[in-house]
Amino acid sequence: MEFRIERDTIGEMKVPADKYWGAQTQRSKENFKIGHEKMPLEVIKAFVQLKKAAAIANNELGKLSDTKKEAILKACDEVLEGKFDEHFPLVVWQTGSGTQSNMNVNEVLARRSNEWLSEGSDEKVHPNDDINMSQSSNDTFPTAMHIAAYHAIYQELLPALEQLKQTLLEKEEAYMDIIKIGRTHLQDATPLTLGQEISGWRAMLEKSEKMIRESAEHLLNLAIGGTAVGTGINAEPEFGDKVANQISKQTGYEFVSSDNKFHALTSHDEIVFVHGALKGLAADLTKVANDVRWLASGPRSGIGEIAIPANEPGSSIMPGKVNPTQSEALTMVAVQVFGNDAAIGFAASQGNFELNVYKPVIIYNFLQSVHLLADAMVSFDEKCVRGLEPNIEVINENVNRSLMLVTALNPYIGYEKAAEIAKLAFKEGTTLKEAAIKTGYVTEQQYDEWIDPSKMVNLPK
Repeated sequence: MEFRIERDTIGEMKVPADKYWGAQTQRSKENFKIGHEKMPLEVIKAFVQLKKAAAIANNELGKLSDTKKEAILKACDEVLEGKFDEHFPLVVWQTGSGTQSNMNVNEVLARRSNEWLSEGSDEKVHPNDDINMSQSSNDTFPTAMHIAAYHAIYQELLPALEQLKQTLLEKEEAYMDIIKIGRTHLQDATPLTLGQEISGWRAMLEKSEKMIRESAEHLLNLAIGGTAVGTGINAEPEFGDKVANQISKQTGYEFVSSDNKFHALTSHDEIVFVHGALKGLAADLTKVANDVRWLASGPRSGIGEIAIPANEPGSSIMPGKVNPTQSEALTMVAVQVFGNDAAIGFAASQGNFELNVYKPVIIYNFLQSVHLLADAMVSFDEKCVRGLEPNIEVINENVNRSLMLVTALNPYIGYEKAAEIAKLAFKEGTTLKEAAIKTGYVTEQQYDEWIDPSKMVNLPK
């Protein structure tokens, strides 16, 4: 492998000749050989959007020449197009401020900008003096975190949630008249319809979506303009607002420069808050996945009230077995999200004085949660929920055998007599109707009139 010599304030470094990064990136690459988790490209792209906006702002403020600005913008656009993805090699487990990833972006953009400038220009772009002008890693990394997080929620998570929600709505409407037995405490309860049961799942997603959207609005506050400790040293007072405005133009999202940069550098409560909403979604998805696998259990020795698609053989030894694998994958994702939430919450609590230095692990776990939830919802929708069908025969049998239909007798004969009927039917293994008539508390005609499952589900007339 061929190398070139790059220099920084520490000294000289050998850098692979075909790579665009410089000495500081190479130092980080050699000093932090920890794990395989790379800094997400979403963070890198967010950084580049920020650097593009900063170049425009610095140019408007008279601090960056037109020639340098144009070269930087060209380099930024190329990186945003994915042409230089291989030149961002750093792992998550680095400096807690993310300084080395900031410099990785600065070095790559500077080198590529200088290639554009080499054609007839005496100017040279410096990674610190030009790409990082008016900035610090301490305000750029949290800014990139918010840009990446907000973008991922709106481009990945919410579309996947909407897809699953629409499928549940279709199933809800299709099965609204199928009466089944309800269950509480894993025990028989009064009837409802399959559509009503599914409507609860659908409403969970709607509520989660609302909470995610509401909490995500806090991510629109950006730390940019705070520089090193929140005072804005080395930046013009209007720099943060100008950059936020430019980022808004690039992304279509209404970003603003935070009112209090001291908070923006040292606290990540906004991300904790939003991830809490993601955890709420994960909790709801766990409930839905568990309901589906319970209702599909069997097919002959379980509940078996619904059938789910047979996507793959369920056993290496038991022929014909079908397992609820999509529910299992979705609930494993939820477990990971719960773990990520604990990591994010703890990391966010570690802001000391003017800076939190757990930033890379916070955004890594946040983005992982978004990606996993989005992918898992799409998979659960396409490979499970769309093929979910009711087993009418089993559903009807369970309704007719249920002892909890006796609840409809409460207004006529009272709770204690109704309980006596249920216990008698269970003890003697008879139907509820037979036990009711045997006690003499109701006649056959009264039973048929009062025990009508269709009247117990409260469907709109």
